[in-house]
Amino acid sequence: MIRASFVLFAALGLSAAAAPAATCSGPNPAIVSVAVSNVTTNGSLNTYNIAGTVRNLGSQGQPSNTLQFVDIYQYGNKLDSKGIPPLAAGQSYRFNYQWQRNVEARRGSTPLEFRVRMAQGSDCNPANGVAHLTL
Repeated sequence: MIRASFVLFAALGLSAAAAPAATCSGPNPAIVSVAVSNVTTNGSLNTYNIAGTVRNLGSQGQPSNTLQFVDIYQYGNKLDSKGIPPLAAGQSYRFNYQWQRNVEARRGSTPLEFRVRMAQGSDCNPANGVAHLTL
């Protein structure tokens, strides 16, 4: 009886410890990449073409009535929003954003933050819906 109780207790302890590593159950839109894809110069302005990818890392697709966006921020101020369509499990969507700054701006002086915002729908792991890029 004591041996059976110990085995049951050990099995329950292992399953509880393994649970956080599992994929969350439900839709999970995550920003998996954000990078500068191209820079063009026109006079005193550089235009940075930024490409980002949102992927549904969850175990379920999103319903057709899902409303979600990637909001772009600098210093806590919202600059823009990019709409993201509902995604099937494992499906990705690429978004683009352009940012202009002076050609004389110091490298590493412009931080941008990209955040998934769910207006309608669910996200079983909102922690992976944020990405940062510094120009």
